[in-house]
Amino acid sequence: MISLKVNGKPVQVDTEPDMPLLWVLRDELGLTGTKYGCGVAACGACTVHIDGAAVRSCVMPVSAVAGQSVTTIEGLSADGNHPVQRAWVDLQVPQCGYCQSGMIMAVVALLKDKPKPSPAEIDDAITNICRCGTYVRVREAVQAAAGLS
Repeated sequence: MISLKVNGKPVQVDTEPDMPLLWVLRDELGLTGTKYGCGVAACGACTVHIDGAAVRSCVMPVSAVAGQSVTTIEGLSADGNHPVQRAWVDLQVPQCGYCQSGMIMAVVALLKDKPKPSPAEIDDAITNICRCGTYVRVREAVQAAAGLS
């Protein structure tokens, strides 16, 4: 059994210790907001927070997060009213939307560390891949959520 806290609630999972956290979240806990994209931590669709830091969950063994706090897109806000989520809606950031939960989680972590990021800091920190190419709107939403626009 591996114990951790997910979205503020203690959970125990009976699984292989090397199972990626992504699959524990999706398959064992039914939290499907975190997406599978590439499986090699390159695209960022699987981004979650571990003790507040943005982490790519597709390559993180669940045993590595034992005893830690994991936040998924479902745990970010009970009603989708987090400032970053509101900026995403207000500026119509997504096209297909597949990468957006991971993108939002990366942006929330960035704004926690740098509440007023410059465009260069946004570009450096948000390395998630969006196949639809909504990067201009992503930057606008980050600036809106930070109160810079």
